[in-house]
Amino acid sequence: MRLRDWDRNLKIRLFGEALMNITYWMFFPFLTIYFADEFGKEQAGFLLVFSQVFSVLANLMGGYCADRFGRKKMLVLSSAGQGVSFLIFALSVSPWLDAPLIGFACFALAGVFGSFYWPASQAMIADVVKEKDRSNVFAVFYTSINLAVVIGPILGAIFYVNYFFELLVFAGFICFLLSGMLFLWTRETAPESVLNRKGSTKWHHFLLQQLGEYKIIFKDRAFLLYIGAGVLAAQTFMQLDMLMPVYTKETVQNEELFSFGSWSFTLGGEQAFGFLLSENGLLVALLTISVTKWMTLYKERNVFILSSVLYAVSIFLFGQFSFLWGLIFAMALFTLAELMTAGLQQSFVSKLAPEHMRGQYFAAASLRYTVGRTIAPLSIPMTVWFGFQWTFAILGILALASAALYWVTFAVYEKRSEKSA
Repeated sequence: MRLRDWDRNLKIRLFGEALMNITYWMFFPFLTIYFADEFGKEQAGFLLVFSQVFSVLANLMGGYCADRFGRKKMLVLSSAGQGVSFLIFALSVSPWLDAPLIGFACFALAGVFGSFYWPASQAMIADVVKEKDRSNVFAVFYTSINLAVVIGPILGAIFYVNYFFELLVFAGFICFLLSGMLFLWTRETAPESVLNRKGSTKWHHFLLQQLGEYKIIFKDRAFLLYIGAGVLAAQTFMQLDMLMPVYTKETVQNEELFSFGSWSFTLGGEQAFGFLLSENGLLVALLTISVTKWMTLYKERNVFILSSVLYAVSIFLFGQFSFLWGLIFAMALFTLAELMTAGLQQSFVSKLAPEHMRGQYFAAASLRYTVGRTIAPLSIPMTVWFGFQWTFAILGILALASAALYWVTFAVYEKRSEKSA
């Protein structure tokens, strides 16, 4: 499906969200550094866990709100809410006010609005794109996000240290710009039958129903093991935004990366992290399709297990390297571990799920990331208790535990398949 054939809603969203994502990634990766400096590592870690709990609850309710109030309304309100959050956050770090607690509350609130935005955006694509073309449209949006992850941290590494206040103000205005574009130039896409059906359902009834459905799903032993393994793998991946920025800030001190004659390219801690994050985004954007095709040549079980082993090796190496080229090598291994299962995870869920419960299984499978994101910030106070090297070693052990759980998952799944055959 060519871009010029896209629905107008999607064209506007692609442009607006690309601009927003680039701006967001200019400062988001460095917020862990900011909170660790302001509150200390222990308190910052627990506060970040606390903020993610609200995002998890919002994520559970996001689909309900998209159906109850409509896709357009949720997109407009969520982006405007993020704009307000970022502007107040900017005020809290401005030259006129030093209020990090207010900034943290705004960061948590922006995360909640983001959790409401995501389900509505996905539902809108499903509303206006034929099933045969959806994977291509989702791929374009996914690629735009990864390009933002490449561009944003590079710009952020330049501007974050001296222009944090200005970055947040700019992000707030970009959110309002996106909200205005969505309000003026897009239309509601939710079918009337969906809006009418959800209109009589109370939010707390919906939440209880969701939890009840998860209870039924988790009686599937293979799926429960898969979720457990996925949580351990996800919390390892989430260290990219949690532990690694703090680590690079404290260990990389104005290190020379390249030099030509009298000219040299030198990076400090924040700049080094921005460079590493851009390396990850660039490799993801360039290699996702080729690595996915490569992995289809092997058994799913072996791919999942090897991915977790590579996560363990790479996260351990991060704790051993304090020089930039070593960190670049560790990041390459880390990214390969990420890409190995990128194309297999959803297909394996579809195999586990009974046909009549496929949507519920996919929704429950997202708990791998929500739970992983919730527990990942605990690594920050762990550095106070154990130090960086031991913390990375513990994270490596957890990644190896996910490899073991994947082995058990596939053993249970294969045994179940033999019985049903």
